[in-house]
Amino acid sequence: MAEKGLEEWIPKTGVGKKVKEGEITNLSEIIEKGQRPREVEIVDTLVPDLEDEILNVNLVQRMHRSGRRLSFRVTAVVGNRDGIIGMGHTSGSEVAPSIQKAINAAKLKVIKIRRGCGSWECGCGRPHTVPLEVTGQKGSVRVTLKPAPRGLGIAASEIPRTVLELAGIEDVWTKSKGKTRTTINFALATFDALKKTTEISVEESYSDEVATGKVGGESE
Repeated sequence: MAEKGLEEWIPKTGVGKKVKEGEITNLSEIIEKGQRPREVEIVDTLVPDLEDEILNVNLVQRMHRSGRRLSFRVTAVVGNRDGIIGMGHTSGSEVAPSIQKAINAAKLKVIKIRRGCGSWECGCGRPHTVPLEVTGQKGSVRVTLKPAPRGLGIAASEIPRTVLELAGIEDVWTKSKGKTRTTINFALATFDALKKTTEISVEESYSDEVATGKVGGESE
């Protein structure tokens, strides 16, 4: 069914045409140019092993002149457990269509995170954790990710754990503040922290640590 759908796909963007014609074969080619896939089929083609998880489905009630209206708010996350992660949320009057819309929204917001061995306790050199400490925020929720030694696992609660696993993070310390019961903000804060790994230069961070004498987790 999936292959049939891709055959019937008629690209609407220049990037989509290049993907279908085989000129672009890797999602990184799009992301590294500062572009975003604007068609779900682009992601489906370039990352066929992408997994999706529904983090939350909330029933929202609103009063209208015509009476009470119900809608479903859905939060979804997608990832290939190898550095690609995306998150989206949407709402609709029916559950199934809303879930698919949320998954599609997550696919259109995929990013490629940077992983490494940022823990001074490890030094294995494998990309199993975050390369350095990063913090993300959404609303009142703040999530901090700290490099952890290999074998520790993901020290986090259910929501951030799901996001981190799909991103390909195997070991990490986490710290959270704020109203973490708000699933959307908790998930988006974790996603924001992962995005920070692509914005910060590891070399610059290491140079700063050398200058301040904080290399290896020690300070004067």
